[in-house]
Amino acid sequence: MDGWERPPRAHYRDAVSTNESPWQALSERRYLLSAGPWRALLYVLTTLPFAGVAGAALGLVILPWLASGLRLNDGRGLDGPLLFLMVVALALFAGLGPLVAIPLAVVERGRLALVDRRPVQSAHQPLGADPVTWLRVRYAEGATWREVLYGSFLGLIVPVVYSVYALFVLIDIGFLVSPLFAASGTESWQFGVFSVRTVGQAIPLAVVGLLLVPVLVYLLGLIAAGQAATARALLGDRDGTALRAVAQSRARLVDAFEAERRRIERDLHDGAQHRLTSLTLQLGMARLDVPAESPAAAPLAQAHDEAKELMVVLRELIHGIRPQSLADLGLPAALRELTVRSPLPVTVTVAEGLHRPAPHLESTAYFAASEALANVVKHAGAGRADLLLAQAGDMLVLEVRDDGHGGADPAHGTGLTGLADRVAAVGGRLLLASPAGGPTLIRVELPWQS
Repeated sequence: MDGWERPPRAHYRDAVSTNESPWQALSERRYLLSAGPWRALLYVLTTLPFAGVAGAALGLVILPWLASGLRLNDGRGLDGPLLFLMVVALALFAGLGPLVAIPLAVVERGRLALVDRRPVQSAHQPLGADPVTWLRVRYAEGATWREVLYGSFLGLIVPVVYSVYALFVLIDIGFLVSPLFAASGTESWQFGVFSVRTVGQAIPLAVVGLLLVPVLVYLLGLIAAGQAATARALLGDRDGTALRAVAQSRARLVDAFEAERRRIERDLHDGAQHRLTSLTLQLGMARLDVPAESPAAAPLAQAHDEAKELMVVLRELIHGIRPQSLADLGLPAALRELTVRSPLPVTVTVAEGLHRPAPHLESTAYFAASEALANVVKHAGAGRADLLLAQAGDMLVLEVRDDGHGGADPAHGTGLTGLADRVAAVGGRLLLASPAGGPTLIRVELPWQS
């Protein structure tokens, strides 16, 4: 690997972009001039009806318990009707709370996109349409009670925070309009400990109010970000239930696809190719037996030539499905064979001590190299390419570098998105460094144990 140079780690970027969190948006210098404050305002305003309904429902549940606390504080005992109401309120909260919280959580996960575009997966297990099974599983899931907790947060904590913020906004509005009150002829206007009688006395308050506007905008963003973080923590799949299910399903699909690929390659190689070889030999023998001046000689020669051409086509087809050298000799040999077939000169570097990976990783790495070299030939305008294969810890690393004009972008339809999907299917990732003017470096990292 001597002489192999690549951009530092910080110069890589993921082939598939990710969206920033609300906290990252708040840290941007141009936050006040971006769409962030408007998104936060829209998120807060659309929260009001849900918080109001949740607060009213929780108020009815809490009211009997609050009344009992007041009675006990006064030294009075609890009577039967109040105890009955307390039990009924608790039963309603435990029985109906999940039925309200589950659809509310669906809406809240969707509303999160107003301030946080990162997807939020539900932690609920997928279930069928059987209502009995649905109720039994849902009431036993921790995700359901986290959603109930979020509904309580929405009905109890959010109104208090919003009310305090609204008070700050009203105070600031009072500061801003204080010169108008002073100029209206009002003899005296008391604002807290300040007494405003003239416009000159009101101007400092207006200046303070003006300076507080960006502070209130940032405070609104903090409130929205905090609420979004709480929603993500309580409503998201923090245990990875959905992610594990998707990963397991994807792994099964990859295994099934790889097994089907091997079966097709084996059937073509052991069946169709052998029969076509036998047919070509028979046509060749018949061609020798037929005199050159015979009327059948020309059609027979044409059939023999087409059979040989079909042999070449079939061999290329089998090689595209799964190269025989990949199965027999391993990944390094298959990559060297691939570079021999490339129209560009390609140098292959294989790190020392490389162990042979699992068959599905070999296939993924081989076809990733094949697609990357095809992109180099089609789009890079390169004169040569270099290919590196190494093992870095628990990762199989494949790097393809060219000396082309650079500027590769997955959004431009150069096949990088499909390549990233192929790599992600086995738990790996694709990294891209392609500055304008080149060079372009594609790095594929595949987990050794995927």
